[in-house]
Amino acid sequence: MSDPLDRPLDPPRLPNLPPEVTPLRARQFRIPKTLNALRHRNFRLYVIGQLLSTMGTWMQIIAQGWLVYQLSQSELMLGVVGFASAIPSLLITPWGGVVVDSVSKRKLMIITQSCAMILAFVLALLTFTGVVEVWHVLVLAVCSGVVNAFDGPARQAFVVEMVGREDMSNAIAINSMTFNSARVIGPAIAGVILVALGADWCFLINGISFLAVIGGLLAMRLPPASPRKSQVNAWGQLRSGVSYAVRTNEVGALLLIALTLSLFGITYSTVLPAFVDRVLHQGAGAFGAINMASGIGAVSAAVLVARYGDRGFRGRWLNGMALAYPVVLIAFALTPFYPVSLFLAVFLGLGFMSQFTLINTLLQTQIVDEMRGRIMSLYTLTFFGLAPFGNLAMGALSEVWGIGETIAVSALIALVLMGVIFYKMPQVRKLA
Repeated sequence: MSDPLDRPLDPPRLPNLPPEVTPLRARQFRIPKTLNALRHRNFRLYVIGQLLSTMGTWMQIIAQGWLVYQLSQSELMLGVVGFASAIPSLLITPWGGVVVDSVSKRKLMIITQSCAMILAFVLALLTFTGVVEVWHVLVLAVCSGVVNAFDGPARQAFVVEMVGREDMSNAIAINSMTFNSARVIGPAIAGVILVALGADWCFLINGISFLAVIGGLLAMRLPPASPRKSQVNAWGQLRSGVSYAVRTNEVGALLLIALTLSLFGITYSTVLPAFVDRVLHQGAGAFGAINMASGIGAVSAAVLVARYGDRGFRGRWLNGMALAYPVVLIAFALTPFYPVSLFLAVFLGLGFMSQFTLINTLLQTQIVDEMRGRIMSLYTLTFFGLAPFGNLAMGALSEVWGIGETIAVSALIALVLMGVIFYKMPQVRKLA
């Protein structure tokens, strides 16, 4: 059997889409260019389901962080909970990409979303009955890591099946817009519910919200799945995916940028509950408001990428944001004033979401369809498998150095590494 690495890969090809998946005729109704991908019925179902489900997820994120901090009063424990999902994600996510390339992505997502729903209901039950402890949250975080190892790559790779390659870039930006619209609404609702009812109701609402995305997936009309048949074993498929990322310089550079941002750029969110309490001297409402402000910035970034991301300067855009974002984060870390932090949080959201949306878009346009699941699993690995190591370090060092000082040092490291990556790999700036 010949080694797949010695066989040249076919050029990217557009999946065969049925009439139900093709764009609606312009004479039916007009959609602004910013929302072009919503011409596709399946994608509309997906976006509606994701919006409702992600709102619930953000409610749980806010409530879970606050619950853990109230139970432990420890920044380290916040980092430990973030780290808990790393072990299964680190070990399983690359193999998850192999599975994604081999099975129906829709069926796989129905399974993963159902599992995530069950985990949310379990946490709600433990909290409602008053028996919840930090170790319960840790166990559930590990289980969530297993689910995300398959769900993350599947969601990323599923986009092209819903909209085709023509609208893929716009669909990725709309996905980010949806995610961050939920990031604005979810924390706002969570802040109110935390004060009025408690964390348990946030977990329950999150569990119910998964029904929206599961229903959307079931309602889609897609052609019969034709999974890619490979004569190479799973290990060979995984090896070929990693080798493809290493051999394709632009893909490798984009993954390094995502990894740097995940390890040093966004880990501040792990200790944000403690930062709000001890540095800003505010409560749960302010915690939700800062997350909401960041979400507003992130939605703005997604709208900008959706509207202007096809103009051929995405690489330069990414370069600028990668260098500006750590500077804003340093300013955020060193201010003790709540109004200033709230203002800067908007630009933090704008910066990190611009980067992740652009990285996702550039990756998906650079890779071939045969490798889509595996490469996107490596991209997902930067969030769910490796980022928690940064979360753990952030929590531990915050107790030693101080919260603001640790965030500032982490941001400085991100700034230096981003500068090195773009200096050593200038071709990334030329990506369109």
